[in-house]
Amino acid sequence: MIIGVVGKIAAGKTTVAKFFEEKGFCRVSCSDPLIDLLTHNTSDYSWIPELPERSEPTRDRLIEFGKYLKDKYGGDILIRLAVDKKRNCENIVIDGVRSREEVEAIKRLGGKVIYVEASPEIRYERLMKRKAKKDKVIQSFEDFLRMDDEEEKLYHTTKLKGIADYVIVNEGTLKELREKVEGIIREVTPS
Repeated sequence: MIIGVVGKIAAGKTTVAKFFEEKGFCRVSCSDPLIDLLTHNTSDYSWIPELPERSEPTRDRLIEFGKYLKDKYGGDILIRLAVDKKRNCENIVIDGVRSREEVEAIKRLGGKVIYVEASPEIRYERLMKRKAKKDKVIQSFEDFLRMDDEEEKLYHTTKLKGIADYVIVNEGTLKELREKVEGIIREVTPS
């Protein structure tokens, strides 16, 4: 079983994916292949499209290189690489799915897609708390909204909500989120 997790910046995609991981799924992010290629850490792959110049995987660089790979190798390239990286796993959860092509690739593989959403204010607050290296360019709520808007223009993330198999509103507690995710896990995995 392959599960794809879609949503805007800091909506809770990784947290949802970690709940699947706790239930035995192998977790991989769509950005993992980009980070691996940019840092030349490619031992987990049976193939790679090309190796770029080694560089620090900042959010801007990940977006730029991801766009380049998609233009050259197809909109599903990151899904193909993520699945290849975890090819020895029975169940895979892919965090950070961003585009229609990626959603369609997961569905072609017989997978399901979960759209995670939360208000911009809640997402910004989470982003500031997590202090991820890739987010260091975001210094204010205005920066966050600009980055969010740029990502929306690039990927049309909100339109993916309509083609997702499940939608989770993640504006409550971690316990509430876990209960929603565990309900989905029970549905998608045969007992």
